[in-house]
Formats: sequence, structure tokens, C-alpha cells
Amino acid sequence: MKQWSVAKLNKERAGFIADNYDLPPIIATLLDIRGIVTEKEIYDFLYNESDIDSPFEIKGMAQAVERIRYAAENGEKICVYGDYDADGVTSTALLFSYLDAIGANVIYYIPSRENEGYGLNISAIDYLVNEKVNLIVTVDNGISAVEEIAYAKSKGIETVVTDHHMPSSIIPDAVAVVDLHQQGCESKFKMLSGVGVAFKLVMALEGEYCDLDMLLDNYSDLVSIGTIGDIVPLVSENRVFVKRGISNISDSDRVGISAIIKESGLENKEITSGNISFALVPRINAVGRLGMSQNSVSLLLTEDDEYAYEMASKLGADNLERQKIEREILENINSLIARNPSIAQKRIIVVAGDDWHHGVIGIVSSRIKDIYGKPCIVISNTGGVCRGSGRSIEGFDLWEAVSSCSDILNQYGGHPMAVGLSLDYDLIDDFTYAINEFAKNKGEMPFQKLNIDCKLNPAYLDVDIAKELKLMLPFGAGNPTPVFELCKLKITNIIPISNDKHLKILFSNGNARISALKFFCSSADFMYKVGDVVDIAVNLEVNVYNNQENLSIIIKDIKFADIDNTIYLKSLALYEKFCNGEHLNKSEVSTLIPSREDFALVYRYLKQSQSTSCSIDVMAYRLGNKLSYGKIRVILEAMNELGLIAIYEDMRKLDIKMCLVNEKVNIENSLLIKKLKEVYRVEQI
Repeated sequence: MKQWSVAKLNKERAGFIADNYDLPPIIATLLDIRGIVTEKEIYDFLYNESDIDSPFEIKGMAQAVERIRYAAENGEKICVYGDYDADGVTSTALLFSYLDAIGANVIYYIPSRENEGYGLNISAIDYLVNEKVNLIVTVDNGISAVEEIAYAKSKGIETVVTDHHMPSSIIPDAVAVVDLHQQGCESKFKMLSGVGVAFKLVMALEGEYCDLDMLLDNYSDLVSIGTIGDIVPLVSENRVFVKRGISNISDSDRVGISAIIKESGLENKEITSGNISFALVPRINAVGRLGMSQNSVSLLLTEDDEYAYEMASKLGADNLERQKIEREILENINSLIARNPSIAQKRIIVVAGDDWHHGVIGIVSSRIKDIYGKPCIVISNTGGVCRGSGRSIEGFDLWEAVSSCSDILNQYGGHPMAVGLSLDYDLIDDFTYAINEFAKNKGEMPFQKLNIDCKLNPAYLDVDIAKELKLMLPFGAGNPTPVFELCKLKITNIIPISNDKHLKILFSNGNARISALKFFCSSADFMYKVGDVVDIAVNLEVNVYNNQENLSIIIKDIKFADIDNTIYLKSLALYEKFCNGEHLNKSEVSTLIPSREDFALVYRYLKQSQSTSCSIDVMAYRLGNKLSYGKIRVILEAMNELGLIAIYEDMRKLDIKMCLVNEKVNIENSLLIKKLKEVYRVEQI
């Protein structure tokens, strides 16, 4: 369940934008909502496909160019030192191929995620010493490698750092440091990915006669993949890179990219930022997660068709293996939570297991975060040394929370939305307690939001609106796919499709009739029924079938009409505070204590219900919203405790089975009810 949040719209300004710039009303509305309102901002966002600021605005760029040119002209051996994710891999491929093209003596190095970890390391530097490397140029890393760069210098290797991560108070002692976030950097746009910085370096190496169009034609395919993969905002220069890159990928002469497109099933399909994100990037990332990022770089660089298709097949197989490992870890965690529901009741979910693949736990953490709407940290224990990866929700700074536990941790890093850490096995419980105490002391936790751009009248939906939305492409971070709310729709039919893997749902609203798709939801899992009046949050797409363009409405979320999910979420949070032993005042406790009539109401509902699968927000609605969400949870737990029902709950479902009871049950015997009433009495005193 998510908190629906509709963006604020200045209708007068949106109307002005539509009239003044000859734009469809839906585009003007989205531009206003996203803060793109001046003439320059509008034209830059909608039409700029080539304007990029001078790379020499970035601090350290001139020194970097001077040192790299000297190395290239004098035959020094250069190593492009990258990273194992899509951003690092494309950065490496881009800079290596450019330096190789201008005749430099160049090699590349990607550290093993599993054995070496992120960034420069001593063993890699020792290897490069043996390879007689004179200059290391980092891409997508290096800004935090203070000790490693000093070690390389002691071994006679100089370093140029190009990075986009936040620097610490100590800047590495490199020949040049190119990072947009260092103090004194005058670059206007600060949100480049690592590959964006690498492209700017190539621009600078080309000098004053740089042919930007030629560089974009040659390299924007790589830049777009890395930019999308790193989830940086698709605005300003990033938008230029991705626009040009998508065009080039669609007609790519880079055989490695063509091979990945074919292997992923995108051949002869429209290339979008979405399918780059969900098909190309995961294949490149999967190899790094499973330990062989060198393969991704070699695939992007090869000119051998046979090798490209062989390697693309391996990337596809590695991606399937990554998905299998991910599912196995999720199933392990699902079992842990089913046995111990208190794990998921914490403000921050911390879950640990043995020998979970370190390259996959970040994805798993993100999945759990989405399911529960809470920050989550997944920890893998290997021989007593534990590494963790965490993901957060909008409005909660997970890096700050982890930083508050620094005395417990061996290492940690990241940013507000994602963290990595390591700690000793016997300190996991201490860490779980400490980080949740931090969250408790910060006050109320934010709820996971579903950000909605605006409400639309179902009567005016047609394929033209979906076609007009293409002007806002590419979508991604900073420019998300628009989400629209359609209100007060009556469900008229529910049709299972694809062997009941998905649903086609028919709605009516006055004279309007629409159909929408709910993916990855079976009829058994769908808690709504014909006749229900609901609000739906949707994406609008153009579906081409038999050369005919049709409107496709994709359901992202659904709720009963005019019901504010925030009320349910607040009540659930109150129940979880009680379960976690947090202080509740008299008024709060009273909203959780049920009467006999409340028990009877829920019991009758369960007895009459035809399905054992349960959704508490749906139950609350069907009970006329007479009971709070938290009170229903209390009643169900008490009934389970007393043997009236049997509950099975995991990450995906809540199943309730009625039990045969031969004698009268006194609800006052429930330990849960006794505890609640005791808290109420103490608070009253």
C-alpha cells in the first residue's frame, strides 16, 4: 500500500505554456508540474539534442588533458581503470576506444566485484606495476581512493581521477582530479554519470576543434546506456546523451550492442529508455554481479560478429542466473519473515542470511523495500564477515541512519537512497537495534509514495494523448513516466489473460468505457470485484497491433474511490509501534483495542468470505470503515492466538483459514488484548 500524492498544478501557467509554445495541453501540464516553465527550460527540455557545456568548466580538466595527451604522444602505457556496473563498463569502453583510436598505448582494468570490491585496490595496482603501466585514468571511481593513489605514486604510477561521486574532505594526491562535486568546480550541471564525465574528458582531449556531433554519433550509445544504468536525472546534458544515444542504438554499428539487442528480444522493436533500463543494463550489470565485468567491456569493444553474439548469449545466461539467485534469496527471506513477522514490523527492515551472493543483495533489498514501503538492509554472512546493501524510500536518509551506527560497522558508504556496509556477524543484532533506535528518534517514518502527475477524465482518453506524451521522452530518473489518476471507475468485468498471469479489467464512468491491464496479478490475488468503485493510477502507452495504433492503459496501483490510503498507513504504523514496544498514549491505544462487537463483525466477515486470501485495507472498506486498519490487525492476531483462525503471512500474501471451535472462546483470554489494555491502564494512570 502506498500514499498517493498528486502533484500541484498551476492551471493558469500551464494554459499559458500551451498557448505560447503551441503545445498539447497534456504536455504543458506536465512541464508545469515538473518545473519546466521558462522559454529556455522548455526548449532545452523538448528540443535540445546537441548543446553541451564546455568540459573545461570542470575543475581539473585542463590538467587531466595535458597529462593524458603527454602519455599518448610519448608512448606511455595508460590503464583505463573502471567499475563493474553498467556506468563503469561503458565509461571504460568509451575512454579505451577513444584512446586506442588516437594511437595511445592503452589497456583497461575492471576489478572483480566479489574478490576486489569497488574502486582502486592495492592488488590491482601491483598487477599494473607488473604490466609496466605509467598512468592510471580512473572512470566512475577514484575520488575516495586516497591511500591507493598514494600507493600507486610510490610505485611510480601517476593517476588521473575522473569520477562523479561525492568527495570526502581529503582529495587524492593525483596529477589531476576531475569531479564535478569538488570545491571550486564551476561546471553548471552537476548530475552527470561516470560515463558522462568520461565523454566530457574525450571532448576536452579533442580540443578547441572538437566536432561534438561526431563524438555524439560515435559514443552516445555507450553514454546513454551508462547514464540510464546509473539512474541519474534525465535532464539537461543527460537528456541530450540519452536522446542521441537511443537514436544511435536503434541503428547501431557497434556489433556488441546489436548482439545484446538481439539476445534480449528487442530486435525490430522500438528502443526506449525503459527497455534499455530493463533489458540492456541488467545484462551488463549481471556479469559484474557474478564476477566477470571484463566480458561486458570486451563485448562493447569487439568488431567480431561471431564473438559478439557468443558473448551476448553469455550475458543473457548470466542475467538469467542472476535472476535465479535473486529469487532464491527472496524465498529465503520470505521464509524468515513468515516465521518471524517482527522482522517486517521494524521501522527499518534488517534481514541477514548465510552466503547470499553479494552482487545480488542490493537488488533484493530494493524488492523488499518496494513490498513493505520501508527502508531495507540485506546482509550476507560469509565466514563471520558480513556485507550488507540497503535501499531507502523517499524522505528517509538511510546513509545518515547507517552513519549513526559507525561504531558498530567496519565500513560503510553510499547516499540517502542506497548504502553499502560491512560488519562482524556477532554485531548484527546490535546494528538492527541501533539503526531502528535512530529511526525511532527521528520521529514518524515517511510512507512510501506513489507520485501522480495529475487526474484525467476517463471520457477524454484516447490514443492521441499517449502519442503526445512521446514529446516528453526519454523517461527515467528526474523525468519519470507520467502517472495519471482516473477516479470513480466502476469495475464491470475482470478477465484473466495469459493463463491468469495478468488481468484485463473493464471499467465504466458515466458514458465512458475503458479497459486497463493489471500485469503480474492473478484473479485469485485481485482483491476487488465487479461492482466496486475504484480509483486507479495508470501509465498511458501506444500499442501497435496489425499496424493499428491503440491506447494501452497500464494499472500501477488501485484503491477504493475517495479512500485516502494515508489513514490506513497511519493506523498500520501505530499497530507496529505497539508491536515494537514503543510508547503509545491513551488515545493511540484506544484506537487499537477492539470490542466484542468488533470481533463479531470481523468473524462474520471471514466466515462469509469466499476467499482465504486477505487484504486488510480491502477488509476495512468492506466492513464500512467501522474499524481502523490497526484494530483489524489486532483482532486477527488475537483470533489466531485463541485458535479461531489460522494465519499464514509472508511478503506476498495474507491467508486466513477458519478453524473448527467446539466451545465458546473468551476474547479476554488473549494475551495481546491483555497487553493492550494494560498499556491503556498505565497510560490512564
